Amino acid sequence: MIAGLIILLLIILFLPFFIKAIEHNLEYFLFVMGIIGVIISKQMNLKLFEHILQNRLIYYITFAVLIAGMLFFFFRSRINKIIELLTHKISIQFFVFILVLILGLSSSFITAIIASLLLTEIMHHTPLDRNTKLKVIVLACFAIGFGAALTPVGEPLATITISKLKADFFYLARAIGLEIIITILLMACLSALIVKKANKVDKDEYIENTEGIKDVFLRTFKVFIFVFALELLGTAFKPLIDLYIIKLDAKILYWVNMISAIVDNATLAAAEISREMTNEQVRAIILGMIISGGMLIPGNIPNIISAGKFKIKSKEWAKIGVPTGLILMVIYFVLVFILKV
Repeated sequence: MIAGLIILLLIILFLPFFIKAIEHNLEYFLFVMGIIGVIISKQMNLKLFEHILQNRLIYYITFAVLIAGMLFFFFRSRINKIIELLTHKISIQFFVFILVLILGLSSSFITAIIASLLLTEIMHHTPLDRNTKLKVIVLACFAIGFGAALTPVGEPLATITISKLKADFFYLARAIGLEIIITILLMACLSALIVKKANKVDKDEYIENTEGIKDVFLRTFKVFIFVFALELLGTAFKPLIDLYIIKLDAKILYWVNMISAIVDNATLAAAEISREMTNEQVRAIILGMIISGGMLIPGNIPNIISAGKFKIKSKEWAKIGVPTGLILMVIYFVLVFILKV
């Protein structure tokens, strides 16, 4: 069983980079892998599907994506005019800096889902070429992923951590708040720097959002499938996590949790976090999961929403996300474990 799960993990990690059909239909691929995973781990039963379908979060995410998509569809022209006005009054790099900063900090209250939906819609209307938008979106998703961990409202990872530790609402803000704010500022600065070096294009040249109402519903359905797939994968890999991962030292756990780039980090948090852990261990685990979640498209819900809307390929995301994530992993490893800041 364990060998089968490890092979499945490697398939999920590498196949999207080599097969275009999988890359363009990542949600369905992950769903199929989730089904195969629960079969391998001998957890395939009706109760599992009942449990997943009873999870309110899956409906909240789907509903939020649908409503936001509908609103953006009907008010697209007004949004475009507002962004045009703003980018004429202030520089485009300052606009992007403020956008990433605000979405990163506010995601802990408006949720990572809403923040990513706002990000994608606004970026569609900015006078930038696709390559520049792609880079900004990946960095912004890092910022949103970090910011959402400030409170249990932002994302399931934070909610489960607070619940497992029986901690107060602002526990994570105290534990890793400084790291989160610094990272959000860093992502905002990098985004502005990328935009500054890019050539501003005319309105007729940059790609506007031309999706129809059918696209809104299709994207909503894909998000539902994606979240369902994450639940299946989390259940499938739980035996592997319980048997090997949770017994590791905090320093090793920090690096091993890079699997959250393809496995739901809320599932990892539920398996790993306990009240017996020190603050250092909790910081290491949460930081490892948050950073890794930005590396690849399946790592976080904002990633899949943004990638789906902008048709960002796995290779394109990884080209920016993996180096950024690895640099952050090294920086925080030194700060937390060596300098013990």
